[in-house]
Amino acid sequence: MTTHQRSISDEEFGRVYEYDDSLVVALDLADAEGEVAVDTVGDTVIVVVEAPDGTATEREFELPGEAHESTVNNGVLTVEVDA
Repeated sequence: MTTHQRSISDEEFGRVYEYDDSLVVALDLADAEGEVAVDTVGDTVIVVVEAPDGTATEREFELPGEAHESTVNNGVLTVEVDA
């Protein structure tokens, strides 16, 4: 396994873990206040955070390949990507 730190945007950094047959992109969402929803479309991940006051914030991130699976656990978004 190889680990790389990449700039996801001007404000976020993620880690990319390279395995023999896949990549895993991890992004810390611990600062997101509210309910988090994640959707993937091809090589793009869309993160929507709905705040307790009902407002929503949406962000899109390009991935280094097509997404297979995404999960949010304890404030960490992980996306499995084709190698």
